[in-house]
Amino acid sequence: MKEELDALLIDIESRNFDSADQVEAFRVEFIGRNGKMKDLMGQFRNVAPELKRELGPLINQVKGAVEARVAHEQSNFNSKEAANASGIDFSRPAGGVPLGTHHPLQVVRREIVSIFKNMGYGVVEGPEIEDDWHVFSGLNFPPEHPARDMQDTFFVERNPDLLLRTHTSSVQVREMERRKPPMRIIMPGRVFRNEAVSARAHCMFHQIEGLYIDEDVSFADLKQNLLHFAKLFFGPETKIRLRPSYFPFTEPSAEVDVYWGLETEVDKRITKGTGWLEILGCGMVDPHVLEANGIDSKKYSGFAFGMGIERITMLKYQISDLRLFFENDKRFLDQFSGER
Repeated sequence: MKEELDALLIDIESRNFDSADQVEAFRVEFIGRNGKMKDLMGQFRNVAPELKRELGPLINQVKGAVEARVAHEQSNFNSKEAANASGIDFSRPAGGVPLGTHHPLQVVRREIVSIFKNMGYGVVEGPEIEDDWHVFSGLNFPPEHPARDMQDTFFVERNPDLLLRTHTSSVQVREMERRKPPMRIIMPGRVFRNEAVSARAHCMFHQIEGLYIDEDVSFADLKQNLLHFAKLFFGPETKIRLRPSYFPFTEPSAEVDVYWGLETEVDKRITKGTGWLEILGCGMVDPHVLEANGIDSKKYSGFAFGMGIERITMLKYQISDLRLFFENDKRFLDQFSGER
């Protein structure tokens, strides 16, 4: 009987079926009312008791193999029938998985970083939670400066002060403490300020700042670096201008504008009728900042600059509302699917 059961297992596995009717005939042949399984059970009753322990599992194995084969083949034919009825070929590979898009802020950040890296700048980053020295005191901010107030800064702790950095200039201080000149670095990162969220302002945004310190660095070097960046980013015909300004950690200080033009009403609106648009702040590093961070200001000089990535992105893509960058609206983000 054991040989018969082994032969049945081979037969079950080797059967081929061309239709659902053949599967049903196979089922009836083995496990129908008068099928082979009924005959096997009849023979099993007459088997010697000492053989039943060996043959019982084999009979169950044969029955299980029949049921599994029937279920598998019926499922295949049912799928084919459903496909024929719907006109869909379910055997075809599934469609591709929709890919996400690069966020416009990351696209612009990557482009800016790439330009400055090609100009010889290294990229460094620092912590977002900082102490007073690295955010304010080490950058020549006086004790009464309004940026130190709770109305402008998110403080984590007081006495000693720990706060969410308000600019990536804190990384400049850390690098001046850590390394000796010459240094040419940029510092991209996220910063925080206690501001009401609106179309033009947010409590969180992104900056890229730069620092160059070496012997005989001049304001002309600063201007040429920024002009080269502007031409690579905005186009070879780009013109810039520098307007006097004030920052506690640079002297002299300036704000940089690019000429946007006055060709359309949009141009007139975003440039307030002047044709010029501010893109960043800059200046020569104040000697007091160099000395406070252990650098000989008589031997070394340097310049620093900083820009908001959101502002540059809004200019590049003509985006009117800053809040769109942080809302994760798929309709907005899908517009940048081709950007890399």
